[in-house]
Parts: sequence; C-alpha cells; structure tokens
Amino acid sequence: MGSILQCMDCGQQYPTTQVIYTCTACGGLLDVTHDLDALRSQVSRQLFDSRLGSLDTPYNSGVWRYKELVNPEIPFDLIVSRPEGNTNLYKQQKLADYAGVKTLYLKHEGENPTGSFKDRGMTGGVSQARVLGMNRVACASTGNTSASLASYAAFAGLQGIVLFQNKQVAIGKLAQAVAYGATCISVNADFDRNIQLVRQLSAELNIYVLNSVNPFRLEGQKTIMFEVMQQLRWNAPDWIVCPGGNLGNSSAFGKGLRELYTLGLINKLPRIAIIQAEGANPLYRAYQNGFEHFESVHADTIATAIKIGNPVNYPKAVRAVQWTEGAVEEVTDQEIMDAKALIDSTGIGCEPASACSLAGIRKLVEKGEIRRGETVVGILTGHVLKDAEATINYHRGELDGIEPHYANHVHNASDSLEAIRAIVEGIQFADA
Repeated sequence: MGSILQCMDCGQQYPTTQVIYTCTACGGLLDVTHDLDALRSQVSRQLFDSRLGSLDTPYNSGVWRYKELVNPEIPFDLIVSRPEGNTNLYKQQKLADYAGVKTLYLKHEGENPTGSFKDRGMTGGVSQARVLGMNRVACASTGNTSASLASYAAFAGLQGIVLFQNKQVAIGKLAQAVAYGATCISVNADFDRNIQLVRQLSAELNIYVLNSVNPFRLEGQKTIMFEVMQQLRWNAPDWIVCPGGNLGNSSAFGKGLRELYTLGLINKLPRIAIIQAEGANPLYRAYQNGFEHFESVHADTIATAIKIGNPVNYPKAVRAVQWTEGAVEEVTDQEIMDAKALIDSTGIGCEPASACSLAGIRKLVEKGEIRRGETVVGILTGHVLKDAEATINYHRGELDGIEPHYANHVHNASDSLEAIRAIVEGIQFADA
C-alpha cells in the first residue's frame, strides 16, 4: 500500500491524487498516511545521515532529505524546492538561564528561504499542486504564509493568490508577497474569515488551497522534528516547545515524532508544549477544561503571526498533546517581547511569535511542568526582520501596555568625536 489521505476522525480513505482538504463523510481533517510497515526496511538513521550536506537535488533540502517519509511517490521533477530546511540548532547559556533549564536548544526556522518555517510546508504543498496539475494556489495569511506561497508559486511558475486582513500584516511580510508577484488582496476581515473566503473561492475557481488545512503542508513542516532529532544524533530531548497559532506546526510535530518512534528512529517521544499568546489562546482555554469544550476567541496580540482565534488544526493539536502527554501554556505580550529582546540580544534574533517558545518554557519551569534538569528544544518560527516595526517600537518604549525591560536605545550625538566617545564610554552626554 502506498500513501493515502485518511480522515483522523472516521478513518475514511482517499487517494493522494484527489483534490480534497477535509473528509466528505464527516468533515474531519485529513492526514497523509504512509505505509510505515513497508517503509521500515527502506529508511534508517544511516540513510538520512548519508544525505546530510548533499549538493544533489532534492536531498540538499532539509525537507526532501526525508522524502520517503514526506511524499515517497512524487517524481523528482515535480518537486519545488529552493532548497529549504537545514536550519541551525542554537545553544545559548544566557537563554537557558533565563528559561531556568540546564540544557536549551533553539531551532531557528527563520533561516529558511523566505524567513519562516512556512517554507517547509510550502515545498510540500506546491510540489503536490504540480502533481495534481493545479495552476493556481491560494491562502489566507497573517503574513508568513503569504510570503512563502508567493515565493514558491513564482518559483514553480504558478499564480499565487493571498488574502490578508487590512492593515494587520507586518510590512516586511507584505513586501515579500508583493515582490514575489502574488495577487495580494487586502480584506476588511480577520484571518478566520479570510480562511473561509479562500476555501469558497478555491472551490469555485479550481484553485489549490495552501493553508495548513492542506495535509501536504504539514508533511513538510513535520521535517522540523526530523531535522532536530538528526542534529541531536537521534537522541530525543525531553520537550519540544513551539508557538501556537493556526496549530499546523504542533500538529505536524506530533505526527512526525510518532512516525519516528514507530519506525524505531528515536527511542522515546518528546513531550510537546504549545505556547499561545494570552490574547489569542483558544487552545489554552480548552486545555484548561480537559479539551471538553472549544470556543473561538477574538484574537489580539503583538505576535501577529499567531493572531488567530479559530485555529483550523485544533483537533490535530489536541491529538499531538495527548499523544505525547504534553502541555499548553499562555504568555502575555509583555512576556513575549521581553523574551524576544533577550533572544535578539544574543545575536540569534526572531520575530515576536517565535519568542513565545522561550517565554513559555520559562513559565512552564516556574510551574514545575518542565524540570530544570530536562533537555528542551524551543522552536523559533520566524526571522527577526519579519516584524521590524515591533522591534523598534519595543526599544523606543512605544508599544502600548508593554514596558521595554531590555531596551537598547538609539543614541543621538552631535558631529564631534567627544560626543560619540562619551556615548561609547557609557557617559550620559547632552547634545549641544
């Protein structure tokens, strides 16, 4: 048996050659299900290690290095890769001390081609669009998805279409989508409504949807976990901690880790902790009631990449938490921006949503959920330049309700060596 699409709720199966996003029988989300029994004899740590550093397409990609576990049947000539992945795993004691753990790694997905983890999903999704013969691809976006879709669509010679909330997308992300030639549509509606509009538009005009409801997107994103495990010499950490918005990453992580464990490539399942912004926390609220009840929220947070009140992948994220005996936490915008400032100060840098990982680890340690002696991997989802305005405004003290506890002020000086020397030497100097 090859790979199939399978409903996570009722088990209904569909061929991977069918354009479908949710189960027609019950409306449930779909998984790309691989024949792990057949793959067991084909994949190994040694196989994936042998492809590290390859200059050959597609194995030079940190997604397609694991092709057998992503889309085993896709022909090489239909793969659209820039290439993506191969992102660094950083270890900074200053940040570990802040979080309160002995061993902390940060996986920086902002080092992907368009500056976010979305590129891993987009190579999977756009490649599948080519398999299906689709000429147009579309998404709703808070910013990063639009930038990634626009780039990969252009690279593949497809038309990209992106919908985003009017005046709610960071200028750097909007600039990317515009520069890469996508049809950009600013809508007076929030992300959740734009998702509905994209689904309706795509059904009418035969356009391929590339939001994370598309299971091939998640197949690409799960390779973040594959790469982390490989970078740790296949020694699984105790915790994986990631931001949660539309919940595609956490959903993909749960699936990917379970596949690695089933195949014997790792010897234990790390626990997954999903961190939401306090102003966009529907998963956290549901976690507090044992996932017995879900309510969407009106999202409002400085972390625009996760400013989502009705996440499409909620059921898969719940599954990931339950599979791994994980946790869900919330952090304030103040905690997010302080954590971001510290990450930035080490030279690593990230966008605001990424800093949820560090802020959340610190909070879970304080609560005793994460033990200080455990090994933790935090996921940074986007590049520091993704929301430069938020960064500058934090350091200027111009973010409403947020104190710049770790501000790095821009100094002004007159045209004199003495004035500049005084600043460098740490002396307060009044400009003439």
